[in-house]
Amino acid sequence: MKTMVQIVDYAERGQSLYIQLAVTDGETEKRISGEVRFLGELLYGELVHDKKSPLSEQARMDTIAYLKAHFGR
Repeated sequence: MKTMVQIVDYAERGQSLYIQLAVTDGETEKRISGEVRFLGELLYGELVHDKKSPLSEQARMDTIAYLKAHFGR
């Protein structure tokens, strides 16, 4: 199964972009919801944090790549 990213909602405030999303991890097949934030080009949030993310490493990297491509950051 591939990682699936669903954007639930987002809001832009100045340089910040807040994104609520749900990710289905391709390796564990678990669905995890959370919020991440772009501050300029930088992406923050527990879902994409290299040590705190509940996602598998591949799903975390897939999610980061998807968000950067989707929002052009």
